[in-house]
This record gives sequence, structure tokens and C-alpha cells, in this order.
Amino acid sequence: MKIMSNEQLVVSYRDALKSESDKEWAKILKDEISRRGLRPFKAR
Repeated sequence: MKIMSNEQLVVSYRDALKSESDKEWAKILKDEISRRGLRPFKAR
């Protein structure tokens, strides 16, 4: 995986969730997000 900023990582994860064909990529991105301690969606 290429090096991404936190913002790029979250945006890529959101896009992968919207796409039905990118489920494996979404899982990889989610693992990296959890390692960095980020929240991909705002708490409402």
C-alpha cells in the first residue's frame, strides 16, 4: 500500500465502501484506520 495521509486514507475508505467491488480494499483500509486511531465518520 502506498503511503497516505490520514485524510486520504479516510476518503479512500469511504469510496471503497460505496463501491461494491472493493470490499477487500475496504477491509485493508479499515485495519490501517484502526491502527492509526482514526474515526472514518463523524459522531452525530
